[in-house]
Amino acid sequence: MSGNAFRMDDDRAYKAWRDDKLRDYPATAADLLVPVSDPFHLSEQENVAILERIRKTNMAVYALRSGGGGPAEVKALGDHFGLLRLDAHLQSDSSCITALEVADEGGRSRYIPYTNRPIKWHTDGYYNVPQERIRGLILHCTRPAVTGGENALMDHEVAYILMRDEDPALVAALCHPRSFVVPPNVEGGEEIRGERPNPVFYVDDETGALGMNYSMRKRNMAWRDEGATTAAVAFLEALLNGDSPYIFRHRMAAGQGLIGNNVLHDRTGFDDGDAASGQGRLMYRGRYFDRVAHT
Repeated sequence: MSGNAFRMDDDRAYKAWRDDKLRDYPATAADLLVPVSDPFHLSEQENVAILERIRKTNMAVYALRSGGGGPAEVKALGDHFGLLRLDAHLQSDSSCITALEVADEGGRSRYIPYTNRPIKWHTDGYYNVPQERIRGLILHCTRPAVTGGENALMDHEVAYILMRDEDPALVAALCHPRSFVVPPNVEGGEEIRGERPNPVFYVDDETGALGMNYSMRKRNMAWRDEGATTAAVAFLEALLNGDSPYIFRHRMAAGQGLIGNNVLHDRTGFDDGDAASGQGRLMYRGRYFDRVAHT
């Protein structure tokens, strides 16, 4: 495809890319699912099936036939698909593959991924500096919650299309390098991360792909005080809170996982029952500076 689909003045290239993107787009989360027999040695058929889904939707859901699994499986799948550069963030351990489970006390308890509360729509690492963009994501379920914990998923490229088709000015506003500013992160009176300005939509210098930074959490985002930005934020929020056919909803079972290019996602609240039993919801997350290879 000639031209640049993400230039606001190249409407011909944009329409060709958009039409190809939406042609035969999957209808349900079940269309994203790929059974995997051995995550340490994927078959050619499994490899192709996962890549086909990620190329179309920026995501796939794998399902280990053995169930369960954990950090070793996440690492193996990441290695296989070129996800190699892990983000070492504040709450990660030495492996940089993070266990997400309810923390009742300590530093983690102040961060919402370590609670059972709902998590609003976001992309991972929206507060990172441009040199540390989160391009790839694996979210693996070792144990689901007793009830709840469903994810909603949306391809950020489709969100871009729906906004640009509505009004190109909405997309242009969210491409501004200071579309939003994340306030400093202060813990115990000490600033552990300064304020971070970012665009919502950006074309990645490293890959040429469209990326996205976003969070619906009001306390995390100071939006640019400008009319088109205000309208764009309202449009995007209404889209994500609506019933778009492009939103997939899936509650992961043990051994299932999301792999892809840092799409928009949320999570409903959940109930772990008797959390003291040590059988509560347990997910493992890998966040990568790489996109999935060959996508």
